[in-house]
Amino acid sequence: MAKFIFVAGGVMSGIGKGIAVASIGKILKSKGFKVTAIKIDPYINVDAGTMNPIEHGEVFVTDDGVECDQDVGNYERFLDENIYTDNYITTGRVYQAVINRERNLKYGGKCVEVVPDIPNEVISRIKKAGRKTIADFVLIEIGGTVGEYQNMLFLEAARMMKLSRPKDVLFILVSYLPIPRMIGEMKTKPTQYAVRTLNSAGIQPNIILARSTVPLDEIRKKKISVFCNVAPKDVISAPDIETIYEIPLNFEKENLGNLILKKLNLRPRKKRDLKDWEVLIKIIKNTKRAVKIGIVGKYFETGKFTLMDSYVSVIESIKHAAYFFKRKPEIFWLSAEKYEKIPSQLKELKKYDGIVVPGGFGLRGIEGKIKVIGFCRKNKIPFLGLCLGMQLAVIEFARNVCGLKKANSTEFMKKGIDNVIDVMPEQKVLLKEKKYGGTMRLGAYKCKLKPGTNSSRAYKSNIISERHRHRYELNNNYREFLEKKGLVIAGINPEKNLVEIIEVKNHPFFVATQFHPEFKSRPLKPHPLFKEFIRAALRLQF
Repeated sequence: MAKFIFVAGGVMSGIGKGIAVASIGKILKSKGFKVTAIKIDPYINVDAGTMNPIEHGEVFVTDDGVECDQDVGNYERFLDENIYTDNYITTGRVYQAVINRERNLKYGGKCVEVVPDIPNEVISRIKKAGRKTIADFVLIEIGGTVGEYQNMLFLEAARMMKLSRPKDVLFILVSYLPIPRMIGEMKTKPTQYAVRTLNSAGIQPNIILARSTVPLDEIRKKKISVFCNVAPKDVISAPDIETIYEIPLNFEKENLGNLILKKLNLRPRKKRDLKDWEVLIKIIKNTKRAVKIGIVGKYFETGKFTLMDSYVSVIESIKHAAYFFKRKPEIFWLSAEKYEKIPSQLKELKKYDGIVVPGGFGLRGIEGKIKVIGFCRKNKIPFLGLCLGMQLAVIEFARNVCGLKKANSTEFMKKGIDNVIDVMPEQKVLLKEKKYGGTMRLGAYKCKLKPGTNSSRAYKSNIISERHRHRYELNNNYREFLEKKGLVIAGINPEKNLVEIIEVKNHPFFVATQFHPEFKSRPLKPHPLFKEFIRAALRLQF
């Protein structure tokens, strides 16, 4: 029977619950156990697809097409396994399921109540995810922090599971210990309050992961132990570190894996095997030579702050590929809107080894991105376009190589003269009826590669499968014309005859994909296209 580990957060959000879950999963997997992870989001949203990436962070997409929280991406990267729709739970999904069941008379005429029917639905979903993956451990991250009103029902579900299976359920609290600058001392009181709040929900944490800027000292460990009702050895120090990939190794220094197994009356099935991970960390920490990559986007500026969460999978994919070549990735954030307003600034792109134009929606910054793409094409700067990046590369090529000066996308100009990017006819009907969910290509689709292209050399395969999240496609009415003018159609979806990859000839590396390759990159298995992109960027250095 599976064991269940609930991970909740204290004091504030954004302190690393998702990375903690991913790291614990990595540790347990290294000891011979089958592990899966679940993300619970307290939003009424059914999924993350309609959320603003600046506010919520990246929308990650699974193989089976669920739009979910970016933490699911961390689970996949650390566990090196795919996560599916059953592993993503939101308040909206839970209530929708309960209401649909009530409407279909599945409750046999009984009064349907928030408690226990909503927690029971949560428990049912957690157990289902465990069964489908045949997991020994199911790790469940409860989003937000304890004490938030919207988390009460999820905590109630956790409490009920502990009551029915006391030997199979464990609670971990990830809590923040601030060091106020004017005081200069690490403070445990916020964590004490977080534990008391969790206690008020009927839950006592078994382990506390103490997040802070520096390692926890023995004085603070003892204090947390006394006031939070845990043994000192159950308080694990989790300081800020250089790379998130070092966290599993840091946790193991404090024997976290064996501590969890002992509490659940288990023994390791094999000796800890994190050797590959240890080699990776040595490369990350000892690499000095850099590769400079510019990301031209529009979802990272908020006031005077730069938010990287909007493109977290792109960032990690660049890192994975750079580490493969034993290079230190230096990533620079370049505003698309700046190049719209001041085109003369484009010449600064020459100081980077490669440029990435990632995905996105909406008109803002589009012309700036098109100018960047054109500059990379003309000046032989290695370029990788992702989703919208491909669509804009097609528009740029149509305008400036093919002479279609009014080339555009239906997304930006509904009745354009030359919309080389469009929606399929069946999608137009759904859009007219405002059935927006039905017009997205989501999840994994096959792609047939053209022999002799950069893409086929990168993949070393004829047929691949990649994840999508988009509504607009290259307009097949222009495909033959674009190809005659020199655009290389390097990949086609065989079922729908849709363009998946385009390239430009006589260029060190100019590849753009309709899909999102960043969703499938892993620390020890960099994505083939990101590898070839970084390889080309490194050639440019010499």
